[in-house]
Amino acid sequence: MTDQPITPPQFVDDDAAYAPTVTLPRRKSSAAPRSEEARPSGRVRRLLATVDVYMSIIIGALLAFGLIMVFSTTFDLSRELEGSETAFFLRHVRNATIGLTALTILMIIDYRLLRRFAVWVLLFAIGSLIGVLFFGDNTFGARRALINGSYQPGEFAQVAIVIYLAAWMGSKKAKIRSVAFGLLPFIVLVGIIAGLIMLQPDLSTAVIVLAVATMMYFLAGANILHLVGVTALGVGAAVAVILAQPFSYAQTRVDTFISSVGDLTQADYQVQQAVNAFRIGGISGVGLGQSEQKFGALPAAHTDFILAIVGEELGIIGVTVIVILYIALVIRGLQIARRAVDPFGALLAAGMTLLVATQALLNIAVMAAVVPSTGVPLPFISFGGSSLVSLLMGVGLILSVSRVTALQGVSERRVTSANYDRGGRHRRSRVSRPRSR
Repeated sequence: MTDQPITPPQFVDDDAAYAPTVTLPRRKSSAAPRSEEARPSGRVRRLLATVDVYMSIIIGALLAFGLIMVFSTTFDLSRELEGSETAFFLRHVRNATIGLTALTILMIIDYRLLRRFAVWVLLFAIGSLIGVLFFGDNTFGARRALINGSYQPGEFAQVAIVIYLAAWMGSKKAKIRSVAFGLLPFIVLVGIIAGLIMLQPDLSTAVIVLAVATMMYFLAGANILHLVGVTALGVGAAVAVILAQPFSYAQTRVDTFISSVGDLTQADYQVQQAVNAFRIGGISGVGLGQSEQKFGALPAAHTDFILAIVGEELGIIGVTVIVILYIALVIRGLQIARRAVDPFGALLAAGMTLLVATQALLNIAVMAAVVPSTGVPLPFISFGGSSLVSLLMGVGLILSVSRVTALQGVSERRVTSANYDRGGRHRRSRVSRPRSR
């Protein structure tokens, strides 16, 4: 019998011995891996996932409409003044780019951080309004701009007052209904801002500040009697200002408007030409770029009266599309305000939405000869720098409120889902309860 070597016993794990062997498929070497630069980062994806799509589409549509109409209304004027058909248009593109950059930055930043700087924002606005009275560019007897007309403090002051009022009234809560902590500080604060704007003089911007501030005061829960008193005080102050000698131009506009109620031929010259542009355009318009009113008959057609050129070239259909976009913006903005996580965000989003709505409504009312002529541009469409940038900053804050609300909802859903297992059963708490004796 042949001796065989003795093999020691092998001890193996039963699970390991019978565990199936899984071979993962290897990636083909021919396929080149995607570069890190081609992949969007997780932070960018999270940012895009929380951006309010509806508000972004509305603002994008209004800006695109504005770019088209600014070029249509300025190519001839730009050729005469600048020697290039695109000079004015490129300035508007630059302003829109600056505004969109500010919008993006403010959208990314948590708006709640802005509450700490609300006082400084207001002080900067007040300082700018005082500085423009002494160092502003004198144009047609008014001082409304600094730095060769590139910065109008009145436009920024509208945004600043909304930010401060949202922070102030959001923290007062029930105290906003008192006289000492609510009514009197509100009158003093808004009176200072509106008064400095009137001294430029710029009555239309001052009226917008008063109107938006009063509506925010109402939304914050003000006493109805106080609100009625503030409204009466504002109307009385407006009448006194119109009758004052330094503001005789406002009285002339009011008298002209009263005369035009019964006879449109007595209206302001620009209003007559705007109404004539709507009449020429009819339902469908004469065609994009085919307006005749912009060639001198309607002065400054690219600024305050650009809606009249829209009516002439695109007709009532084009004007209706713009009005629908503004209505959609107001609805979406108020929805964002209603869903905000705190009073500051709610008042901030509502105030910025009302600011855009008030400007648009006032401009459209002037085009329809419903109110006296004012110098209010059409938001996001009229040619301008400070107005466009300031309003896009306001939209950035609205989008920030929307983002914070969306992130808050994601966090709450994660906490809720963590309390349930895969079968939908509620997980028992690991905290032991004391037994009853």
